[in-house]
Amino acid sequence: MNLLRKILFPFAILYGWITSIRNFLFDTGILKSQAFSLPVIAVGNLSVGGTGKTPQIEYLIRLLSDKYNVATLSRGYKRKSKGFVLGDSNATSEILGDEPFQFFQKFPQIKVAVDANRVNGIEQLLSQSQKPDIILLDDAFQHRKVRAGFYIMLTAFDDLFYKDFMLPTGNLREVRSGVNRADVIVVTKCPTNISSDKQEEIKSKIRSYLEKDIPVFFSYIDYEEYVYSENEKISLKEFQVVDKIVVSGIAKPEPFFAYLQAVKKSAMVFPDHHNFYEKDIKEILETANGRKIVTTEKDFVRLKGKLPISQLYYLPIKSSFVTSSNEFDKKILEYVGASTRNS
Repeated sequence: MNLLRKILFPFAILYGWITSIRNFLFDTGILKSQAFSLPVIAVGNLSVGGTGKTPQIEYLIRLLSDKYNVATLSRGYKRKSKGFVLGDSNATSEILGDEPFQFFQKFPQIKVAVDANRVNGIEQLLSQSQKPDIILLDDAFQHRKVRAGFYIMLTAFDDLFYKDFMLPTGNLREVRSGVNRADVIVVTKCPTNISSDKQEEIKSKIRSYLEKDIPVFFSYIDYEEYVYSENEKISLKEFQVVDKIVVSGIAKPEPFFAYLQAVKKSAMVFPDHHNFYEKDIKEILETANGRKIVTTEKDFVRLKGKLPISQLYYLPIKSSFVTSSNEFDKKILEYVGASTRNS
């Protein structure tokens, strides 16, 4: 924790107090939450950034979209559009935001919408001629104006919520007791070889904050076996030995760099959700000096069209469970099956 964050500790106490009052007002019904008749699953966290919400949403899409009409609803962080927008043939990352645009390109069978006002966003989706059966709310754990039917709370293995502090001293958006709104908790970005003892240790510490029995699962980031460009794919094994640079504009990119064995001189780091401007593109091309450029899937949707097709590649990731994936799937499917009109 740096010195400035320590100095700002009194503001962290104040922020925690304000968010606790807000949650109390929603919990007691003084401030109103709106529920909907279809299943709504909210994925979020207690902290800012870097817990793996995007791969978790994609996991749910894969689990549900074969049987149900699925829609995702996001705020559309850093998009240049306003209000409710439904992804269509004119969609870009600037219109939808990078993560929703990634969903839109990757899963053509679903509806992808953005709206900072989640109540309005859901109402707009339900006004469509083909209504969704399920809505997945991206980054909506603190969005109390909607009362989702099922809450998935994520906490990253290397930044567990019970070790963190309130903003601005730490990264928590609300006090730790907010975990009790969750229906399941997923510890994300775990080592693939995390031991049973370590899992039990983390579960025990999480349970010390729980007022009810909430199941805890452990997941890790799984990388695909190929890297992709706009028009080809290359096996990762073959790509590992290619002379390349690695570019990232995501929170906590270190595991991505490590997986691609990127040395410091060939790794370019930009801020999370960075909009790549002309000067950035020039810097990337100069650093690459004709070499291939590999990036994350999120960054690819923002870099596509700005860098040469022959140079730009991305490595997709997905969320996989260390154990108990069937139990997690069962909880989701039981909730959806009991709540959807197709049950």
